[in-house]
Amino acid sequence: MKTIFSGIQPSGALTLGNYLGALKHFVDLQDDHDCYFCIVDEHAITVPQDRLKLRDNIRSLAALYLAVGIDPEKSTLFIQSEVSAHTQLGWMMQTISYIGELERMTQFKDKSAGKEAVSSALLTYPPLMVSDILLYNTDIVPVGEDQKQHLELTKTLAQRFNNKYNDIFTIPEISVPKVGARIMSLQEPTKKMSKSDENQKASIFMLDDPKQIEKKIKSAVTDSEGIVRFDKENKPGISNLLTIHASCTGESIETLEKKYEHAGYGVFKQDTADVLIGLLEPIQKRYHELIVSSELDEILDLGADKAAYKANKTLAKAKKAMGLGRVKKKK
Repeated sequence: MKTIFSGIQPSGALTLGNYLGALKHFVDLQDDHDCYFCIVDEHAITVPQDRLKLRDNIRSLAALYLAVGIDPEKSTLFIQSEVSAHTQLGWMMQTISYIGELERMTQFKDKSAGKEAVSSALLTYPPLMVSDILLYNTDIVPVGEDQKQHLELTKTLAQRFNNKYNDIFTIPEISVPKVGARIMSLQEPTKKMSKSDENQKASIFMLDDPKQIEKKIKSAVTDSEGIVRFDKENKPGISNLLTIHASCTGESIETLEKKYEHAGYGVFKQDTADVLIGLLEPIQKRYHELIVSSELDEILDLGADKAAYKANKTLAKAKKAMGLGRVKKKK
């Protein structure tokens, strides 16, 4: 059984893109893999956070993981800052990282552009992300297209460590879902749907109510042709809605094109909204049960213990390989 690791930042409400591009696939993966799902709260503090809001976001994200179908009997769900091995190995991986490598990270360049004061952690957090993955002897990391660069760094640093010290770390593979991997903004369909988008109409959030979902889908930017056809270059808006619809129902885009061949955008948008509402309703119901329950805390406590047991074993091997700590003399 192969091991999967994935981490999501608790930096705001999750979007439909987060669900269709990641969480939805996790539910299927846990049946045949040893899965570790991590709320990477230490990554979130690379930019300023309100402490109370951050804690709410951490709990909310944990509840959503479970509400979409992550089963604590099959998977390990935990909070990054509750397993200290992550920051310890993160520092060790920093020591074998090069500044040039970190400065080339697209996310660092995007988030630091035009700012006078940038946290040093924004530059150095990729080695922490690397440690998140390597601690669990991860075989597969399911990611969106925008994270592939960070995963390549993970492979580079793992190989560098193994070559320099000892063959400790598993070299992970990257897995990018083919359909629904990149859900675009409803208002600017040439850019990715984002939970940090200032335009609230651009993103559908997992906890949006039915009226909000319907309104956002109906106001989604399309084109004047009036034909439901997938053409990413010339019809990015309709192509994005087709991707969303297909990801929610499991129907192929080709099937949907034929189904709505003689229908206008109005009918197609209404059906897409209805599909989304039906998909999210049971998830939202389970979320609201969990968010106020002690069950959620019990699951996270157990997850932290399970994760720490595995992570500490890997950390001990890495420390020994680097020569850290001491070897106790026998009495």
